[in-house]
Amino acid sequence: MTPDAFSSGDAAWMLVSASLVLLMTPGLALFYGGMAGNRHVLNMMMMSFGALALVPVLYVLWGWSMSYAGSSFAGIVGNPFEAWGLRGQITGPSNEYLLGSSGYPAVIDIGFQATFAIISTAIISGAIAGRVKFSAWLTFAGIWVAFAYFPLAHMVWGGGILSHAPRSLAAWLFGVSEGEALIAPIDFAGGTVVHISAGAAALVLAIVVGPRAGFPKHVDRPHNLPMVMLGAALLWFGWFGFNGGSAFAADGLAGVAWLNTTVAAAAAMLGWMLVERIRDRAATSLGAASGAIAGLVAITPAAGALTPLGSIALGFLGGIIACLCISLKYRWGFDDSLDVVGVQLCAGLWGTIGLAFFATDNGILTGHFTEGLKLLVVQTLIAVVAMLVSGLVTLLAALLIRATMGWRIEDEAQGIDLGEHRETAYDFRESVASHRRHAHDARISPAPTVQPRVDTAGAKE
Repeated sequence: MTPDAFSSGDAAWMLVSASLVLLMTPGLALFYGGMAGNRHVLNMMMMSFGALALVPVLYVLWGWSMSYAGSSFAGIVGNPFEAWGLRGQITGPSNEYLLGSSGYPAVIDIGFQATFAIISTAIISGAIAGRVKFSAWLTFAGIWVAFAYFPLAHMVWGGGILSHAPRSLAAWLFGVSEGEALIAPIDFAGGTVVHISAGAAALVLAIVVGPRAGFPKHVDRPHNLPMVMLGAALLWFGWFGFNGGSAFAADGLAGVAWLNTTVAAAAAMLGWMLVERIRDRAATSLGAASGAIAGLVAITPAAGALTPLGSIALGFLGGIIACLCISLKYRWGFDDSLDVVGVQLCAGLWGTIGLAFFATDNGILTGHFTEGLKLLVVQTLIAVVAMLVSGLVTLLAALLIRATMGWRIEDEAQGIDLGEHRETAYDFRESVASHRRHAHDARISPAPTVQPRVDTAGAKE
């Protein structure tokens, strides 16, 4: 089909959306880098860029085939060899561009979906900041995206067992109507596939790898909060492509998703800062940034299924829940370094399950009580399955790596940037030398003469 035959407006929007989602990974690198200690910042950013280097290659080789193009194995995963290397997915026999289900070239969808796989993998890295080998991380990233992310994408979005398909779990529970599940699961942009799966992997990985030296009392504080806020801003901006692009058209649904994304993030920021103000007597910049991300996570599965008012409620509660959840690592003793479990897993679970209360068409609180209860069951089911699949794959991969190449760096005290990458973000030697020069100058300089302060009446003090 000629380029004029498909919707150029939709194609342009999807290309922009794919670019926005790709920008989220560098944004995440800044967000995580600012939260890390000053001797770990480069490694933290490199873990995101490592995912950016590895995952697109795997996606082209077999990721698209496993997720969408290959024939399904029991609704769990597609055949990785059927469309290996995107064979037969871009152009047809006459060298024309093949069109996807939305009416524009399928290659645009391939690029768009690849960016989701990248950011999902990168998210996990925040749980193990400052203590793992870069080579071990890349090995894990390759295993996890192949055996957890690609199958989950197939299950939820590729017509698998967690989708609306007639052979899905939802159809088995509540029946089929007009060729699809009567109570269809809702995951508009990746609550299960992205956030729950990444959050579950982060939890398991933090437990298997073990805590940082000195946890919980003596660990690095965030070294650059302006960097954190810049990263959060880029993530928020990229999320418009993440959620708005999941409408797969430049239409009203994309506009609804855009607006819902904005108000949910804003409401979650308010919710998080409210908890901080009550609990800690101060709202923080780190809390504002984290709250916004929690709201974005919560609205992801629901962006196209709620009204703006419902999105505000979902986001506000999501910010509160995520803020409270980050303390679980101290109570349960796992070192989730950068609060991936609270911000991603807890907010993702709330967004995926909580949307059943606010869904426009069949929500419990929107006048559809019976259908809403059924939707609540379905949403809980897909959330639990996603968590179990990702958690099990992560556990097996983490144990395998621990038994072979090992996870931990040798010397955490010197900093992982220098130990793993032979470079540092900041010149500590120059900083120390400058400090010593200033101290030396202060010792040899004569003390300044202090004149007595005289008041207006001329009396000496």
